[in-house]
Amino acid sequence: MICADSSFVVSRYVQDAHSAKADRMMQDGSQVSLHPLSRAEMAHALYQYVFREKISNNEAQLVWDHFAEDCAEGIWILIDLPQRTWETSIRLARKYGSKFGIRTLDSLHVACALELEAERFWTFDERQARLAKAVGLKTSL
Repeated sequence: MICADSSFVVSRYVQDAHSAKADRMMQDGSQVSLHPLSRAEMAHALYQYVFREKISNNEAQLVWDHFAEDCAEGIWILIDLPQRTWETSIRLARKYGSKFGIRTLDSLHVACALELEAERFWTFDERQARLAKAVGLKTSL
């Protein structure tokens, strides 16, 4: 199983410094799991682009529609957050928070991957990647 955070997902739909790498990683036909947190962050990130006037509202809607189509086609596998994710996030914060400066969302993303027994965790977020590596996940960085 592969879990992806929103930094990876956004890079698939809005051109940024990581888009080419994200595209290459998806070329092998891998199915990547997304939980509600990643979907919510995708929406927020997309409309931050609108707020910063990098894309229009219309463009954001087109991107969201494309993302929704890909979800419906099974490119992204939509899964629920296991209830244990919250406790795992707390455990990660207590163990690694002072070492890596992780935020709540960082530990939640990694906790999801751990609880879902993911083999790989795809992110372009350096804090999440450091945390993921520390707990034994293979990352995209």
